[in-house]
Amino acid sequence: MTTPNLIENATDSAIATWLRERLTAALARAPGPIAVTVPGGSTPFPILAELAKSELDFSRIAVWPGDDRIVAEDNPASNVGRIRKLLEPVGARIVPLQDNAVPPHFVLAWLGMGDDGHIASLFPNTDPRVDDPLLVRRITPDPLPPEAPFDRISLTIPALIDSDELLFVIRGADKRAVFDSAVRGERDLPVARLLAAARGPVTCFA
Repeated sequence: MTTPNLIENATDSAIATWLRERLTAALARAPGPIAVTVPGGSTPFPILAELAKSELDFSRIAVWPGDDRIVAEDNPASNVGRIRKLLEPVGARIVPLQDNAVPPHFVLAWLGMGDDGHIASLFPNTDPRVDDPLLVRRITPDPLPPEAPFDRISLTIPALIDSDELLFVIRGADKRAVFDSAVRGERDLPVARLLAAARGPVTCFA
């Protein structure tokens, strides 16, 4: 397992600056387009709004959601709809998740984490595997989160770790404790399985 680089008390603006620097470097290395995957939930969107102000060549960036609720894009619960609203106007190509999609290699896989240790929509009840033969799966969380009681579509662990590096943004003491226990290998949670399989650098803003 890669030992995560922990950065504490960072503001949304500071995280957006970190992302801009990483994407600028990735664009300089690549002769063509690059791809990133970003999470849903409440945490990433203020950061993405700051990133959208950057002087990046967004036309060369494909943005994949790490997971999505199976709802129409105009539903407030749609991750891809919210990502599209922020980043499509600045030129990014937004790629909705679909069955049988073939995700690319990501220059950056940005992940959130739930209190139960789920990442993307890989909840504990779904028993996510590091050797999953599928790169995208339809998933039903059990129990369904009351704030978003929908079936999901999600990148799997093999798709997420096919990236140059992983980024987590963890907010709150309870989530930090879960993440730290996963780093120590103390609990068999989805986040722990992903971290154990990670091949590149891992940064966690906490």
